[in-house]
Amino acid sequence: MRMLEQEEENDDAAEVTWEDQQRINTFSKLNNRIRIIQEKLEELKQEKEALDDLSTELELADEDEPVLYKIGEAFLHMRQSRALKHLEKDQASVDARVAVLSGQADECEVQMKELKVKLYSKFGKAINLDE
Repeated sequence: MRMLEQEEENDDAAEVTWEDQQRINTFSKLNNRIRIIQEKLEELKQEKEALDDLSTELELADEDEPVLYKIGEAFLHMRQSRALKHLEKDQASVDARVAVLSGQADECEVQMKELKVKLYSKFGKAINLDE
């Protein structure tokens, strides 16, 4: 290790203005939001896989026998055709939620890229915005 010369020490020390601090705070909020969105997307992916598995099972089930279908926290006996209709609605709902969350994630990423450009152009190596 060596000690930095006075000139080297001050090279990376750009003054942080109020606007810069607001940009840093906004970047942090967006970063947290995108992590939450990614967690929700992972949960929806698992739910989608479960619904796909259920779809396969329902196709193999006997049409004359009632099947148990979960609605909310309760299981209901219903005919296979009705269960398939509910399943299609549930799959469409999951797909819609995935689309909305993906759009929000894309929005966050665009804003984060813009902020990175501004902050790195001013602070260079003095700031780390990568995970």
